Amino acid sequence: MDYLLINAPAKINFGLYVVSKRTDGFHDIETIFYPLYDFADELTFSRSDRFEFLCNDKSLEGNDNLIVKAKNLLEEYSGRQINVKIELTKIIPVGAGMGGGSSDAATTLISLNEMFALKTDDQNLRRLALELGSDVPFFIKPKPSFAESRGEALTLLNFDVNLPMLIVNPGIHISTKEAYQNIKAKKASFDLKKLTGYDFNSPVDIIKHVTNDFEEYVFNAYPEIEKIKEKLYRHGAKFSLMTGSGSTVFGIFNTIEKAEKVRHLFPDHYFTFISQY
Repeated sequence: MDYLLINAPAKINFGLYVVSKRTDGFHDIETIFYPLYDFADELTFSRSDRFEFLCNDKSLEGNDNLIVKAKNLLEEYSGRQINVKIELTKIIPVGAGMGGGSSDAATTLISLNEMFALKTDDQNLRRLALELGSDVPFFIKPKPSFAESRGEALTLLNFDVNLPMLIVNPGIHISTKEAYQNIKAKKASFDLKKLTGYDFNSPVDIIKHVTNDFEEYVFNAYPEIEKIKEKLYRHGAKFSLMTGSGSTVFGIFNTIEKAEKVRHLFPDHYFTFISQY
């Protein structure tokens, strides 16, 4: 195999609770990771006589990119030199709470493992993924999952939105480290596993109990992000929440026509996308 073209999907968080500070400096969380297969970065892998990494956003090129770190980690683990040209077409906004960099890293591990027949099984791929970031293991096989511990302890959930989702990003880059430093860990206010089999047209609207612990800090620091959520609800969203530590907010609508109409209410400099997966 000399060439691969792979999509690295984004994710959103349905609920995000920071439940405790760990002795290793990380935090234990509870969340639902939900993949957006139709909203993805695009990566191409081509065999080469040397390693090369290129991106349509030149600011993302360099050894600190998770793609490069993933390649180096797999090289170290396998004891094989991996000469490959990797090209990233970046679509998922950076620093948006949608896991774009983590998805790119996981896709790199999977793709290089396949391309170079390294025979690393899923368990070891997930172990390597965790070295790159807490949510990277999810993207090894991204399916709706309840996540706990650092985010790597995953339980598959029967959870499908099945309605159009408007994604809104105002272009504000929020540091995850900064966000964690400004919230206090506490017990989860809702058991997210109760969303198993949830029907968004159900008259018993338990989804209203789902919250994101980062919203209080982020909305205070960046009121513009809170206004996005308010606007989505004001114009008919069935549910809206900030994803990750921000700055992206999503809203779920009954119809694609309604989502498109609301999409046009946001400023031109905002990034917006409608997921229909």
